[in-house]
Amino acid sequence: MVNVIDLMALPPPDRHPHGMDPAMFETLFGLDLPVVFAFHGYPGVVHQLIHGRPDTDRFHVRGYVEEGTTTTPFDMVVLNHMSRIDLARDAVRYSPRLAGRQAALFARADEMLAQHRAYVTEHFEDLPEIRDWTWTE
Repeated sequence: MVNVIDLMALPPPDRHPHGMDPAMFETLFGLDLPVVFAFHGYPGVVHQLIHGRPDTDRFHVRGYVEEGTTTTPFDMVVLNHMSRIDLARDAVRYSPRLAGRQAALFARADEMLAQHRAYVTEHFEDLPEIRDWTWTE
């Protein structure tokens, strides 16, 4: 897991003063590993910033896609395909080690999203396990 604090570190240093040199970029993101990138803004921004880096097709950026209306906090990330369930699906989808075992995991994710949709539609709030979740030790 890589937490990118400064988005302007993503382009090469010849494109931005904060740009990351190729060796560090490779250390963090590899050269041939799939990357699932969760971003709070438009996905195209990240794609523009990594332009020119090796094999950028392996970057799967999730972010705001202008889906949804006023709804619950978790529902907004679901509607934008950026919930923890969607990100877990992407991690499974792009992991070569999990090839052949995706169907059961995707079925469970679909079930969880259907349960979420039904609950939000009926109660106009997030599921208690989402709404009341807290970090534990």
